[in-house]
Amino acid sequence: MFEEQIQMVDLHGQYLRFKEEIDGAMQAVIGSCAFINGPQVKTFAGHLAGYLQVPYVIPCGNGTDALQIALMALGLRPGDEVILPAFTYIAAAEVVALLGLTPVLVDVDSRTFNIDPRSIEAAVSERTKVIVAVHLFGQSCDMEPIMALADACHLYVVEDNAQSIGADYTFSDGRVRKAGTIGHIGTTSFFPSKPLACYGDGGALMTSDEELAARIRMIANHGQECKYHHQRIGCNSRLDTLQAAILDVKLKHLEEFAEARRQVASRYDEALSSCGSWVLPAKAAYSSHVYHQYTIQVKDGRRNALQQLLKEHGIPSMVYYPLPVHRQEAYRHISRLSGSLDISAGLCDAVLSLPIHTEMSPRQQQYIIEKLLDL
Repeated sequence: MFEEQIQMVDLHGQYLRFKEEIDGAMQAVIGSCAFINGPQVKTFAGHLAGYLQVPYVIPCGNGTDALQIALMALGLRPGDEVILPAFTYIAAAEVVALLGLTPVLVDVDSRTFNIDPRSIEAAVSERTKVIVAVHLFGQSCDMEPIMALADACHLYVVEDNAQSIGADYTFSDGRVRKAGTIGHIGTTSFFPSKPLACYGDGGALMTSDEELAARIRMIANHGQECKYHHQRIGCNSRLDTLQAAILDVKLKHLEEFAEARRQVASRYDEALSSCGSWVLPAKAAYSSHVYHQYTIQVKDGRRNALQQLLKEHGIPSMVYYPLPVHRQEAYRHISRLSGSLDISAGLCDAVLSLPIHTEMSPRQQQYIIEKLLDL
């Protein structure tokens, strides 16, 4: 057993590294008592917009709220169809269902885990209005064909960028855009384990469309532009000032965080590539990777056994995700399925995410690697 506790994500270690900056930022908020919509919220939104090179960033309460607000801003009607991947966290399907829309589930690429543009094309119907592109585990979906299809079919594209903020997408003509800024609306989450993370809940939406930005801002604020005058049905979703202050500190180090996780991923790649018991995560040619997760596919139905053996040696791991959306009880009878979804179902039986975070030491990782190769 390794003498130190190995964690999936070391939030405390990262905090200690930036303690002075973070404590100072939090103390400034406490000193001002501007806990709701304090100046740090606007400052952070401006800095994030600058980093992403997008005109409008609207903070909100969490990543699920961001997805719901995005769909609310698009003027959809009950029964309209929203295409999304079957292999994903439930939030995207959840907000689609809550708004009375129809989730249309499509398959993903077996190598990148991201939605397959060919599956999207096969799923489009006369009721389709939106494609939700979930940038999973740290890299972008293949956005160029997705946007081309959306333009041809007059569809909106919403990017769920909760796991891949900071990733770069490269178009065939050499243009580079940040994931989350390519579709009509991008969303993200600042949940504590995310690449850009606060110490509670938080989220944001981003867009280049001025009219959509105004609509989003209004919806997130009870549907009002002027206080007590409600022009739309809205909700109450805001990023609190303490979290904004923390995020503004961490945003300065976001590239550093991504590079630290890339180094961990590179060591895994080098050490584990010769073993035939698993498939290592693929890096798409069109996207950089920020490695929110390092997810292998374990062969021959041995995933659960391997996870248990790792646990016995003090090594945590996680299964993201154990069930595809179409096999979740709540979504069995309300979704339209396009294609067999065999890849998504197969991934749920095979994927295993290994520890990867900004504070991981080479010694910790070497122990993990040695045990994996011994098992």
